[in-house]
Amino acid sequence: MNFASPFSLSIVIITILAFLGLPIGLAMLVGSTLYLFLTGADMGIVAEQFLNGMYSNYVMLAVPLFILAAEFMNVGSMTERLLNFCNVLVGRFRGGLAQINILQSIIFAGMSGSAIADAAGSGRMMQNMMTAGGRYTPSYAAALTAVTAVVGPIIPPSIPMILYALVSDASIGYLFIAGMVPGLLMSGLQMMQVAITARRKNFPVEDPVPLREIPGITIRAFPALMMPVVLLGCIYTGITTPTEAAALAAAYALVISVVLYRSISLKAFYQSLYTSAKSSTSIGMLIAGALVFNYVVTIENIPDEIRVLLTGMDLTPTGFLILVNVILLLLGCVLEGTAILLIIVPVFIPTAQALGIDLVHFGVVVVVNIMLGLVTPPYGLLLFIMTNISGAPVRDIIRDALPFIFWMVVSLLIITFIPETVLWLPRLLGYQG
Repeated sequence: MNFASPFSLSIVIITILAFLGLPIGLAMLVGSTLYLFLTGADMGIVAEQFLNGMYSNYVMLAVPLFILAAEFMNVGSMTERLLNFCNVLVGRFRGGLAQINILQSIIFAGMSGSAIADAAGSGRMMQNMMTAGGRYTPSYAAALTAVTAVVGPIIPPSIPMILYALVSDASIGYLFIAGMVPGLLMSGLQMMQVAITARRKNFPVEDPVPLREIPGITIRAFPALMMPVVLLGCIYTGITTPTEAAALAAAYALVISVVLYRSISLKAFYQSLYTSAKSSTSIGMLIAGALVFNYVVTIENIPDEIRVLLTGMDLTPTGFLILVNVILLLLGCVLEGTAILLIIVPVFIPTAQALGIDLVHFGVVVVVNIMLGLVTPPYGLLLFIMTNISGAPVRDIIRDALPFIFWMVVSLLIITFIPETVLWLPRLLGYQG
């Protein structure tokens, strides 16, 4: 490798700028621009190609719309009503409040598509509920909220799956369907772990909800419960595209919160728009930087060189998936998930195709790996978010999260080595892959 080549210099610049604290999206833009300048590329033509490609790519519009939908749910009273409904279902069991935490994450997974939105929204409320009266330690409540939020982008809709579809051309609709069984599997193992710990540590039992109150609680939560049904129904019946469904999700959350629940003020509405814009801008800059850098990587023929290298290793499809899992799990400890998805994963896709690995199956494996990175130290973005919310030391949160992380790795191994756990439902609904 020529360390004085334009590509090497761009990598050095990106690394230095990121180390100095510049957002990785901006660092990639600077490094990639330097590469284009040193190679004598026509900046105007390159910019025109990118703009033309992005103007016709409506998939990316789904990202800010799902973020906006999550914000409307968080500032409205949808979260509180759904938590009350979850309490009806599992609150009466030992450790019931911990089980509610898992169940509400499954329900919210069908709405926001973002693990961070789930943790920062309903997670804050669950933290307060679980620690009230000393029923659970702050670290355990924070750890549970972090690991349950991971399920959000696995069960549809999913912002990471939208980004994976962007770099792989896999079907978003079938990716969404493929995430259902793995997400429920992961949640089921989490609930099993809570049940085991509840008996060992004698977790409290919540007061059962009187039977006369159950119909009222269900009716009040029904409009919120219908949101994932409407959203996913429109996608899978072909009424809307995933991007249109994201807009529908935001509109539905706003109408329900304003008209039925009367829980969003003008100030809260403005704050939702402002918060969503900030989050969308951050993700947008990362996408922009990654797309330009991927253009540079393609010019340098890096994906083909890696494909040839991996082919020379004579890997079987199973061996390749094991290698990808190891690489992504290690990278997830130190890198942000979106950056991995947009920069690293495209390099693996040609090899996956050459080995005959289904891209929908591969996409779910990739997304689960990246979600695991949100709760693995030292980076573990969800760990830091819950540290800020709970005030518990991050080491205590990591300690309480380890049993759940173990079961999440077990889930990853199951979906990696048994592709039918991912592909069964899509094929049932017409997928030909």
